[in-house]
Parts: sequence; structure tokens; C-alpha cells
Amino acid sequence: MNIAVFSVTENGRQLSQRVSGLLGGEHKVSRYCFHKHTDDDAAVFWNIGSMVGRLFERSDAFIFICACGIAVRAVTPYIGTKADDPAVIVMDDCGRFVIPVLSGHIGGANRLSEVIAERIDATAVITTATDTGGKFSPDSFAVANNLIITDLKAAKDIAAAVLDDEKIGFSSSYSHSGLPEELTEFGICRTGIYIGTDRNAQPFDVTLRLIPRNIVLGIGCKKGTSCEAIMNAAEEVLGRYQLDMRMISKICTIDIKKDEKGLLEFCEKNGCELTVFTAEELMSVSGDFEPSGFVLETTGADNVCERSAVLGSGGKLIIRKNALDGVTVAAAEMPVYLDFERKVL
Repeated sequence: MNIAVFSVTENGRQLSQRVSGLLGGEHKVSRYCFHKHTDDDAAVFWNIGSMVGRLFERSDAFIFICACGIAVRAVTPYIGTKADDPAVIVMDDCGRFVIPVLSGHIGGANRLSEVIAERIDATAVITTATDTGGKFSPDSFAVANNLIITDLKAAKDIAAAVLDDEKIGFSSSYSHSGLPEELTEFGICRTGIYIGTDRNAQPFDVTLRLIPRNIVLGIGCKKGTSCEAIMNAAEEVLGRYQLDMRMISKICTIDIKKDEKGLLEFCEKNGCELTVFTAEELMSVSGDFEPSGFVLETTGADNVCERSAVLGSGGKLIIRKNALDGVTVAAAEMPVYLDFERKVL
């Protein structure tokens, strides 16, 4: 996660150092201090709202060490939808309480608050009903298992049904751990969760369809290929197989393409990191791949897209090499196992 930590007082500055140190090993943490109370390791701000606005689109979480009112006013102009908003957490500058105030489930604010509270011996103040009641949360389950929520209204309806002690149906194309008591794979249920790639699946009157984000794209391209060309090729290929672009988990290619501008922009737009392999690593992958003498001569590997997709996924090739406008695209599917005990972070 990209985490921005804001402080406005001297106590807050010291606490921000501590929080940053505790989270920095697992996340990318940046500190922002009010100009009267800062240090050499922090960026300085004079107007907290302006600084938040500059960071909002590229941050996964905000931690404000200040009064709740300051934090709320700082983020309010930039709030969008439940599916897209970053986690927002408020802490008092004495480090006694950690309060998630926005995007508790999907953004991970609840779980991040619990982690911080545990590490600094504070109290996490969780207010979402499913959490306070110790009940199953479809939002948290989806995020923890890297699943795409296709219908926020259905997710809300199911969360409400859980709180009303209504049994929730469950249908999955993938293996999973034991179900929580709120879910059942048997009987007739009004509401339920379907996990798979069938766009028309509607096993329940109210069906929350969750799609695994488990597609690994292997991409090869000519030098100087634009992001737009790569995007068009990827959308065209996935569209043929009725796969959603949001299902992309990882982009893989050969290491000589690690600085290719168009490819890096494509990864950024799709929220994916670029994973690269050497020619030797690609050639070590066993399987039936479409060879190219030209590609072998220029890169040292006889096929970049198919081999990198399989190597990066640890799974099976589901879309073979497709060539469009100087871009080659293949896709592999990572194995999926659904764990109801898995946490968001």
C-alpha cells in the first residue's frame, strides 16, 4: 500500500515517525508534517487540504494524527465512491486510539487500524456493524481474497441480510476453506454469493458476483510501442474471451523491456506491477509454446508472451499468443483458493 501519514503537532510528528517505522517494512510510507513541527525525513505542508488533494489519487491509505474534524474536512472534497476511495484513519497525537473513518472494508482501513493499534498498544475503534458483531463481511472477504466486487448494491444487501441473521447462499467455481456460519452451499436462499467468471450467473434472487483477479498477462512489444497500442491489444484479446480487464493481476515480460515507457504506463493504469524474467528463465519453462526464430535471435527466448505468462502465474496458459499492431499478448490463470480466515492486509 502507498500510505500517507499526516501530523500537525509535535506529539503527532513523533508518533508519525513511530508509525512510519512500524509499517515501512511492508508498505511504502510517506510522512507529511505541518511546517511548525517537522523534520528532515518528512515533507512539509502549510495547507493540509491542498496536500491531500495532490496525493488523493495515488494513495491507498491516509493516516491523520490530528482531530477527526481536520481529517474529514481535508478529504471531503475528494471523496468518490466506496469502491475507489482510499482508506482514511485518524489517530490522536497521544497514540491512544486508532479510528477508521472511511473505506473500512474495501480500502482496508479497519484491518490497517487493527494492525497499527496492536503494534503501538492502542485501541482500534471499529464501528462497522459486521465487525462489531463479529459477523461475515462480503466486502472484507472479497478484498482479502483479491476478488472484484461487481455490484456494490448487492454487497450492501447481503451485508444487511447477514445482520438480520438471514442465511446467505454460496456458489463457487473454486476450492475454498470451511464456510463461516452465515453462508451455506445447500438449500434455497434469497441472497447469495457467486464466485466465478460466468457473466450471466444468477443463482440467487440477489446475487453478489465476485470475480477473481487472477489473470497474468504476458506481453511482448516493439521498442517505443505506446501505452495506447498495448491497451488496445490487451482489451481486444481479453474481450474475445469475455474476460474483464479488471481481472489482470500481473503483467510479465522479458527483462530487456523493463524500462519500456508504454509498458510501464500500461501497468500503472491497470494498477499492476511489471514482473520481468531473463531469457534463460523464460526458456526454462516447460510447455508447448509457439516459437519464433526472429524473437529468439533478438531476445534470446523463442516466445516472450506465452512463456512469461506461465512463469509469472504458476498456473496454466488460457490464451495463446495473439499479435496486434506490434504487440503480442498471452494470458495465464493463477490458481485460486478462497480462504475465509484470510485478512485484508
